[in-house]
Amino acid sequence: MNTATYEAASGTQVFGYVLVLVVGVALVAGLLWAFRLGVSVRRRESAPPRPEEQPKLPPTGPVRETSEMREAHEVPRAEDGNERLTPHQLGNAGSRRAEDQRRPRWSPGSSGSFGGGGGGQT
Repeated sequence: MNTATYEAASGTQVFGYVLVLVVGVALVAGLLWAFRLGVSVRRRESAPPRPEEQPKLPPTGPVRETSEMREAHEVPRAEDGNERLTPHQLGNAGSRRAEDQRRPRWSPGSSGSFGGGGGGQT
C-alpha cells in the first residue's frame, strides 16, 4: 500500500468520528429540549388536591357492591307478523331482577365450553 491509501483511510475515519460526535450532540440537545418542555407543561398544570379537598366517605360508610341475577325484558312484537320493528320502536334493552337468584352452574358431564360437541369426559 502507498501513502495515499493511508491518507484516504484516515480521512474516512475522522469523518466517522465527527459524524458520531455531531449525532451525539444533537441527541443530547433533543433530550434537554424535551426535559425543558416537560417542566414547562408541568408548571402550567393545576396543583394536586390538598388533603381537605380529597373525597370523603358517605356518612353511611363505604358503598358495597351488590350482585344479582338479571333477566331481559320481553322483546316487543309487531302487530302484523309480516312487518319489522325499527330500533326506535324497540326502545331500550332493559332488564329486571330475576326470580331465581341462584348462579347458573355447569351440569355434570358437560364439556363446559360453547360448542364443545361432546360429553366432556373421556
